[in-house]
Amino acid sequence: MELQQKTKSLLKKVIAIILGFGPGFFAIGYTIGTGSVTSMIVAGSKFGMELIWVLFISCLFSGVLMFSYGNYALVTGETALYGFKKHIKFGKVLAILIIVGITFGQWNSLMGILGISSNIIYEILAMNFTDLLAYKYETVLITAILIIVTFYLVMLNGSYTFFEKILVIFVSMMGLSFVLSIFFVQPLPTDVLKGFIPSIPNVPGGKMLVAAFVGTTMAAATFLSRPLFIKGKKWDLSNLKQQKKDSIVASILIFTISGTIMAVACGALFYEGKVVSEVLDMANTLEPIAGNWAVSIFFFGALSAGLSSIFPCLLIAPLLIADYQSGELDTSSKQFRIVTGIACAVALLGPAFGVNPIEIQILSQVFNVFVLPIVVIGIILLLKNKKVMKEFKTSLGIYICLYAALFFSMVISFIAFWLFLNI
Repeated sequence: MELQQKTKSLLKKVIAIILGFGPGFFAIGYTIGTGSVTSMIVAGSKFGMELIWVLFISCLFSGVLMFSYGNYALVTGETALYGFKKHIKFGKVLAILIIVGITFGQWNSLMGILGISSNIIYEILAMNFTDLLAYKYETVLITAILIIVTFYLVMLNGSYTFFEKILVIFVSMMGLSFVLSIFFVQPLPTDVLKGFIPSIPNVPGGKMLVAAFVGTTMAAATFLSRPLFIKGKKWDLSNLKQQKKDSIVASILIFTISGTIMAVACGALFYEGKVVSEVLDMANTLEPIAGNWAVSIFFFGALSAGLSSIFPCLLIAPLLIADYQSGELDTSSKQFRIVTGIACAVALLGPAFGVNPIEIQILSQVFNVFVLPIVVIGIILLLKNKKVMKEFKTSLGIYICLYAALFFSMVISFIAFWLFLNI
């Protein structure tokens, strides 16, 4: 009896800790979706753990940027794009470019997310109902329509706290599923350590994956939306320490979950000389190694990753517009219904035309890096403005990290631009 009470008490504490990191879970939802899962799997199957250094640096800078944008919101009470417009020369132009760039990238990503999630559900159904094998396109399209309509209706009747609770559930299931997968297959410890030594695979697709890694892990949408989520959480200056902890935990979880996915792909495929071009290939190749149970766990994790990203991707355009207007996100407004409705329609284009969602995902992740330098420059200028930040001072260590992040993002953007010119 006493043991049961202790177990229940421990479970309550764990749930309370998880729920305490609200905005951080939105960051994970934006960052780790099927696009991130795909990039990690393809990298793990092609290059082993060679690119884990890119993931580590991206997560480090992501944590710093989340922390910086969060502090700006707590100190000023302003949202990011509104701050750009109000305090930076030519800030209006920059803000509009950012809205267009991020929305384009996220809506393209949404197409891939919906396509992959629908394909995963189709594969699960086909395992049990073999007659569906002859109707893959129809099943995937109908599934995609049902998913996006359900999410749209939920969004029209939801609120920040409701979205947060759903994301907590999806992200927790995703993380647990991928961590469990690592028990079936593991990479060699020496390969993991070697992966922290910077190098870029000198093979076709190597540089593209590096850019995709940065685009999916240092997601500009994550940082820009953070002030709005903090406002939705009703945090103020008294939550500075909590905001810092939330940023650190979010970046650590992003690295842990993403690194685990890469490690599973490395252990299951890289050593066997097998390359993955689709997420579903990963689950199928796990079957002879660990059986149907491992496949089910991986399917569940990949599906959770996709579903956890749909809410943030649908929210991004209304969030950025509300940010620019410095208004609260009103999910009952006509503007919200129209913008999210357009996003839902765009998301269905991929499944409707039967395009490869993997290719859409990789390209959308790469495209994201073009906006990144502007987002980093913006927060540096805002933090250095004494009239805006008043007596609050940003530490030298944070500035060093921000300038390093700026240099890193500019290099990656140049690489991505060069890659697009040579496609």
